[in-house]
Amino acid sequence: MKTTETPAPPPAESGSAVPVTKVDLATKKPSTKKKTEGNFLNAFSHGILVIWAIMVVLPLLWAVMTSFKDDSSIFGSPWSLPDKLHFDNWSRAWTEANMSDYFLNTILVVGGSLIGTLVLGSMAAYVLARFDFPGNRFIYYLFIGGMSFPIMLALVPLFYVVNNMGLLNSIHGLILVYIAYSLPFTVFFLTAFFRTLPTSVAEAAFVDGASHSRTFFQIMVPMAKPGLISVGIFNFLGQWNQYMLPTVLNTDPDKRVLTQGLVQLAVSQGYKGDWSGLFAGLVMAMLPVLAAYIVFQRQVVQGLTAGALK
Repeated sequence: MKTTETPAPPPAESGSAVPVTKVDLATKKPSTKKKTEGNFLNAFSHGILVIWAIMVVLPLLWAVMTSFKDDSSIFGSPWSLPDKLHFDNWSRAWTEANMSDYFLNTILVVGGSLIGTLVLGSMAAYVLARFDFPGNRFIYYLFIGGMSFPIMLALVPLFYVVNNMGLLNSIHGLILVYIAYSLPFTVFFLTAFFRTLPTSVAEAAFVDGASHSRTFFQIMVPMAKPGLISVGIFNFLGQWNQYMLPTVLNTDPDKRVLTQGLVQLAVSQGYKGDWSGLFAGLVMAMLPVLAAYIVFQRQVVQGLTAGALK
């Protein structure tokens, strides 16, 4: 039995007009319009990002550039490059302005409080996120309420509490206050993060005979690494730049932190003005924060987007 094949239409000759239907015109106009709107929004958003980057980066670069100038160049030509690199500004700020002592005290305080905040906050967040018990939501909302409580209202009673405990003007007393100050946000952040983690892995560990503590430290904590790094960076920024709490609770000159040291350096200048040393000390205080964010930038982004990508 023979079948009749329909001959294919001849190819259009070069230069001949191809007929366009109404359907084609209707489909082409919206796509072109959407493409134009998308290009406009992309250009607008990129322009805003460029302006924001300039506003953030330029003051940092200017501070770094000024830290290598002498005082006459700072006031004579503030926007020009330094004639030569004055590294003596950094050495003078490190030794004469006691920035080395302030730096060491800050590392001890922030390092101890950061470890304590992450350990206690992760344990509390894991329990609130994974276990149902009477008062679970009440405790969770107490931590959220701690985030909204202004620290200025607690300075006077906090001073007397720390003084009665014998922790005033001490490194470990400041560490405990920093931990209490950072726990509400840490628990709030990590509770939401632990809820996004799969429960099948923890259930398999329980079936194999693992205890709750072993499951937490060996399974859940490694899985929550992006969230821990993210909240750790936020706490590091807040604790490193904290000024109000150490000013009230740490009046011993030998135990001052960096923020207190920078203020003392600016105030003690009087009319003499060691502005080059002040900018050198300011850059010293900024470098650890910038380095921490640059090193853990990818983990911070993963921790912030983990819940949205689930």
